Amino acid sequence: MHLLFSYGTLQLEKVQQESFGRTLTGTPDTLKGYKLGKLKITDADVLAKSEQEFHPIAEISKNNNDQIKGILFEITQEELDQADAYEVSDYKRIEATFASGIKGWIYIKS
Repeated sequence: MHLLFSYGTLQLEKVQQESFGRTLTGTPDTLKGYKLGKLKITDADVLAKSEQEFHPIAEISKNNNDQIKGILFEITQEELDQADAYEVSDYKRIEATFASGIKGWIYIKS
């Protein structure tokens, strides 16, 4: 089992259903030291799932007070692979420790 932090379109039920075939369950959490930017999406498959031209993207902040609120979802290894396939190359997946002290995966700006 893996924990994946979502602060954007992976929170949408439509994206979850089309990417994983189910609605995910998770717990609210916060990532400190990051801020949200905006990324224009051009990948047709991602656009079809999210129906959003712009997606949020986590960027390291110089302000330690910056934070991103989201949800830590419980997913399988197969679902983590599917999430990797959903995210465009502008994102990279890293492991982070969240405000709760729990570690999980997050996609940030490459």
